Amino acid sequence: MGTDQLETFVREIFVAAGTPPGPAADVAEHLVSANLVGHDSHGVNRAPGYIRLVETGHIVPDAPIEVYDETDTTAVVDANWGLGFSATNHATDLATAKAHAHGTGAVTIRRQSHMGRLGWYSARAAERGVISFVVADSGRAPKVVAPLGGRARRLGTNPLSFGVPSELDGPLVLDMATSAVAQGKTRIAKARGELLPYPCIVAADGSLTRDPHALGEDDGGALLPFGGDQVHKGYGLSFMVEVFAGLLTGIGFSHDPGGFSNDGAFVAAFAVDRFRPLEEFTRDVRAFVDYLKDTPLADGHDEILYPGEVEARTAARRRDQGIDIDDPTWQRLVDVARRYAVEVPAAFDGH
Repeated sequence: MGTDQLETFVREIFVAAGTPPGPAADVAEHLVSANLVGHDSHGVNRAPGYIRLVETGHIVPDAPIEVYDETDTTAVVDANWGLGFSATNHATDLATAKAHAHGTGAVTIRRQSHMGRLGWYSARAAERGVISFVVADSGRAPKVVAPLGGRARRLGTNPLSFGVPSELDGPLVLDMATSAVAQGKTRIAKARGELLPYPCIVAADGSLTRDPHALGEDDGGALLPFGGDQVHKGYGLSFMVEVFAGLLTGIGFSHDPGGFSNDGAFVAAFAVDRFRPLEEFTRDVRAFVDYLKDTPLADGHDEILYPGEVEARTAARRRDQGIDIDDPTWQRLVDVARRYAVEVPAAFDGH
């Protein structure tokens, strides 16, 4: 399916469900962009779940975004249980503006719903000439990751992302979960009947497995932090993400079974031109990437990539060829659309 067609379809579903046009456009643009760059786990497959949260009142689609305790370089954004995409766009732009005005900007976000793929926001800031740092946690929403040495869920997947201005063909973005694999990727593996790349789930009995079904919807297993036999590194980063996105925001860290779906976030931006001319910096970034790509290759490798290059290539290919949506995801979208009397576009090439 073409990206414009898919984005329009998703936007119309959210508008029909009571979302104002602006936030609906934010959701659709973000979700389709995730599919476009190859992160289907954070793409339109999430839309039906968000609609359910709107229907149950866990997302307030027309909630105002408010800013508190603002200084020249810091602010607190309260999304009032609104859509995380709009709130984090706002916070990213606010941090970026503060960085341009004062060199640095840092913003916390509280009481927002799921904010999606962090790399979107890092790239958004980098396009405006700042280096960005974004972290997020799941507040008091259900957890899915076990701490080092444990087998019960105590942490979120606690992602982090950096964005860097550059002259490269695609955004220079590091976007990663501190869990061994993003939870959304386990859902994709289940839908496709696939195993995970390596044993990254600790099952309820304490054994390690590649089977995504061992990660039950409630307490049937937990993801491990990333790192393999160096799992303490992933656990340490996850811990620190919780400090920035859970403790500093004040949204909490334990699981409240009756609580709202909630992402806490911390966004920081640093204006490159306060340290050196932006043009010199971006030129050096390209030279650094060229230097790395010129490294003699190890066995089994064809090339060296910069962070974000795979996504940039995937986006170019999918813009040309369209986005392929798996049958279960497409059917869920169609079901929601029909419930709200939204016209379903003609599908082609397997959607």
